[in-house]
Amino acid sequence: MLQLAEEKVKIINVGLLGMAFMLTFTAFNTMGNIQTTIMNSAKNQDSKGYVPGFNGDGFIALAVVYASFSLFNWFAPSVVSILGPRITLVVGGVIYSLYIAQIIYPNVYLLYGGALLLGIGAAIIWTAQGNFLTLNSDPSTMSRNSGVFWAMLQMSMLIGNTFVFFTFQGKTDIDKSTRTMVVLVLLSICIVGSLSFLLLRPTPWATDSAAAEGPVQILKSSWNLFWTKQMLMLSVTFFYTGLLLSFWSGVFGPSIANTKAFGSNANSYNGLHGIFVGVGEILGGLCFGILGHVLVKHGRDPVVLTGFVSSMAAFFLAFINLPAAAPLGATTDDAFITSNVYLALFTSFLLGFGDSCYNTQIYSILGSSYPDQSSSAFAIFKFVQSTSAALAFFYSNLIELPYQLLILVILGIAGTISFCLVEWRVHRLSVLKRLNDESPDHIDTACGVLPESNEEEDGATVVTHHNNDSPS
Repeated sequence: MLQLAEEKVKIINVGLLGMAFMLTFTAFNTMGNIQTTIMNSAKNQDSKGYVPGFNGDGFIALAVVYASFSLFNWFAPSVVSILGPRITLVVGGVIYSLYIAQIIYPNVYLLYGGALLLGIGAAIIWTAQGNFLTLNSDPSTMSRNSGVFWAMLQMSMLIGNTFVFFTFQGKTDIDKSTRTMVVLVLLSICIVGSLSFLLLRPTPWATDSAAAEGPVQILKSSWNLFWTKQMLMLSVTFFYTGLLLSFWSGVFGPSIANTKAFGSNANSYNGLHGIFVGVGEILGGLCFGILGHVLVKHGRDPVVLTGFVSSMAAFFLAFINLPAAAPLGATTDDAFITSNVYLALFTSFLLGFGDSCYNTQIYSILGSSYPDQSSSAFAIFKFVQSTSAALAFFYSNLIELPYQLLILVILGIAGTISFCLVEWRVHRLSVLKRLNDESPDHIDTACGVLPESNEEEDGATVVTHHNNDSPS
């Protein structure tokens, strides 16, 4: 009975976590889509949304966010250990709400100060999310829970982009009343999402060893974990996901809008791009959530390889369908084929589906391999991902599309190979451990099980820490 009650609480927590993130990021992602338009109107003296003295730059704000996000990831595990994942999630949600609120009346100091604070909020909310998801999963449910959470989170893309598509269709200027109304609506949604974290149920069964460490020791442990062979290999995959994130969120959509061959509705197709990315993300998350029990038996590498094929197909279609100069600004140049908007939106779907393949399996392998260091593992993931995204955003409007795609292809190949090598090792060790538990007299180190000291050196604890009694 106790075990059934515990499983019920875990399922409820995963659902509530997904719902809270869906609400929070519906608000934040929508604001991200319209922020540039709002700031451009605030700087335009001929606009009804003009704010005297405001000259904020969205790219500078973005650079501040990612710099802060990347740096503070190293301290986020300590915050989670002090406050606990539930309270940390609430604090992170409140910070996101504050960032949205400051856009009601654009101010340079509030914009950059909010960007700095937002980076801190992003670091702690994502680290706490990974930790809480791990505490409410076990090796047999981690893939399923990761997929379900990811699908619920990506619902925010459908809701937010649909809102943008219909609310701002045909508008190039945002007046003060529209700005205030939109910000208040999004702020209300974000606050509801932040308060939803308070509904998360306690996890008394959890025994996260990191919680017993002090903040300094956790920082040291995170640094040591980062330099293990296995984490360094996974970091190649993390780096690629950051490049992929920046491409679908900051390059491909604007490139569609900049392609004048798509006609007068090219700008509105940017919103449709976000919707189709969201559909791909949700479909991927649901598929991998439903097939979670199958993935446990057969490994995560088939999903990552599926994501690799999907992403490479998307890169090829982008290469032949959009002009090389599309990321740099409006262009009338020809592509290799006659630019087709339906093909572009199908490419958006492939990008979302491929991104979902990588991210759900990264969540799964980190939660399964580092149950006792989940905060540190997810912080490292976000550190590497945010660093690569910052680099990609820096060059995204400086180099032409074919060269950006070449970078993505090279890192995609490297990241996929690295993930598969780690997954094969983790899967082999987990199978041998299971066989050893079932028949300890017939399995020994000659079968390929690494000595315990080597396992600890690699940082992964999937072999020695997972058993039927452990929730993580």
